Amino acid sequence: MPKKQKLFPALAAWRRRTLSRAVHRGARWVRETGAVTADRPGPYRFGRIGEGTRLAYPQGTVFGEEWIRLGEHCVIAEQVTLTAGMMPGLDLGPDPVLTLGNGVVLGRGSHVVASRPVVFGDDVFCGPYVYVTSDNHSYDDPGTPVGRQWPRTAPVEIGSGSWLGAGAVILPGARLGRNVVVAAGSVVRGTVPDHAVVAGAPARVVRRWEPATGWQPPLRTPAPVPPPEGATPEELRALEGATPEQLRALAALGSLTEDSPAAEPDAAGAPAGR
Repeated sequence: MPKKQKLFPALAAWRRRTLSRAVHRGARWVRETGAVTADRPGPYRFGRIGEGTRLAYPQGTVFGEEWIRLGEHCVIAEQVTLTAGMMPGLDLGPDPVLTLGNGVVLGRGSHVVASRPVVFGDDVFCGPYVYVTSDNHSYDDPGTPVGRQWPRTAPVEIGSGSWLGAGAVILPGARLGRNVVVAAGSVVRGTVPDHAVVAGAPARVVRRWEPATGWQPPLRTPAPVPPPEGATPEELRALEGATPEQLRALAALGSLTEDSPAAEPDAAGAPAGR
């Protein structure tokens, strides 16, 4: 009896592990198969999908694909809504309505809703649940439900290199310059200059880069230094808390190693001189 009591729980645990692995393998297969790319567009007929662009599965609401242009190497996460026009089945004319440049990232659950031109520049990164729209509800007639009144619309432009934090809302008519940072949860309307940081609802400029004086007000922390190319995992772990001088020394060491002829291993298998 004691042996059976040990055997049956072990068998049940093995079955649970096996079933869990099978479920996760199946889920990975579904995600891979359901992803949308230029080679595997699925049910969608986008005006363009650039090379290397991928829409993760499951996709959010997508319609008006004929008027949507996606650049190269874009990453569009799960449950992202991309719509052109106020409803499916409309003829929006010859020109694109929603355009993503190259290298655009849309975080999970984001919405881009366009009935007027909405243009993302290259390398625009969006956190999760960002909302960008060319349409806004109107409430001019107090006797008609707001949702039944014709919306106000205006084109939207987001400059190349910008970062939109989680939950940011970009309203109709917004024009963001290059390398703009939008703080999480901000609501942006109007024009934002290049190299500005905006925050709040409504958003206002809280920091800006000036060619003569740099960032104003000054940044509170020094700029992070990326690890040198080719650093080993041990070196990367050692970089936590490293000084800029140490990082520069490590980078110089890496460049010297790359420029030097390959060292011959010694009898113990280690490179000579190490």
